[in-house]
Amino acid sequence: MKKKFSFPIQITVFFILLLFLILLSASIGSADLSIKDSLLILLSRIPFLRSYLDISQISDVYETIVWKVRMPRIFLSVLTGGSLAVVGACFQGLFRNPLADPHILGISSGAALGATFAILSGIQISFLGLGVIGIFAFIGALITILFVYQISCTNHQISITSLLLTGTAINSMLSALISLLMSLNRDKIEKVYLWTLGSFSSATWSKVQFLFLFSILGICILCLFSKALDMISLGEETAQSLGVDTKMVKKIVIVISSLLVGACVCVSGIIGFVGLIIPHCIRIIRGSSHRFLLPLCAIAGAIFMLICDPLARTIASPSEIPVGVITSIFGAPYFIFLLKYNKRKG
Repeated sequence: MKKKFSFPIQITVFFILLLFLILLSASIGSADLSIKDSLLILLSRIPFLRSYLDISQISDVYETIVWKVRMPRIFLSVLTGGSLAVVGACFQGLFRNPLADPHILGISSGAALGATFAILSGIQISFLGLGVIGIFAFIGALITILFVYQISCTNHQISITSLLLTGTAINSMLSALISLLMSLNRDKIEKVYLWTLGSFSSATWSKVQFLFLFSILGICILCLFSKALDMISLGEETAQSLGVDTKMVKKIVIVISSLLVGACVCVSGIIGFVGLIIPHCIRIIRGSSHRFLLPLCAIAGAIFMLICDPLARTIASPSEIPVGVITSIFGAPYFIFLLKYNKRKG
């Protein structure tokens, strides 16, 4: 049942759906644009095609809206959704825990604390296309990664149990600090709170370039460890007996995954459930082999985010709902269903 369709067919269908949703998302908004016009605008950006296309009937304003406003947001949501889904799949295999998600190590709380400091400080700087909030968020994520890793590492070995417990403790502590800072600065509490709910409203091409570097490299590196993750998911002793250097794999997967999550959080805020539910959905249709799971999760996560983000910016137009709220509305019921389903299966 899980392999009714071959992997090439599945990934082709997912990719076509992704392209369609990109085109549809580029057409959705306050400016009334048809899918055809959006397609012509996008194709006209390809150098050797522009001379063959007639876009004279399309206003320059619409071209600006599609290319400079909507497309950065679309690409940012695609990269974020794909990255979080892949990290979720890796963590679930590495920790042998179906409830593991990209924020399990407290990385998101570290980024949120950094962003909170940035918002409260009022500093105005930018670097690599990131504003002060993104910079502080990324620094906060990196410090948290190093701190959790240092505490969990004993004699150059990482204990999965120690890592999870440390991440949970750090997450609680940082969340408490954020709440304390918010209560002491009530005039800025709304801005901090909205950032923690996640949004792509501040998307720019600079942010896309920043996240693209992390996402492409990170996902490619994680895919190289697909076979090792398959073996580790069966148990560390089994993996070691089959020749897998579990210590090295754990270190590399945790560090790369943490950097990916930190990069995503610093450009979009905290977006939950993507890395939790997407891997489960893909396992239902494809199975647990990470060689197929990770590429499909990358595309499926992007598709899921391209469904949620247009809803976030149009469902309460002209106001915008944080995209993290939409992912939670979809994710929480599915998570409850998943728990009940697994309980029935024993």
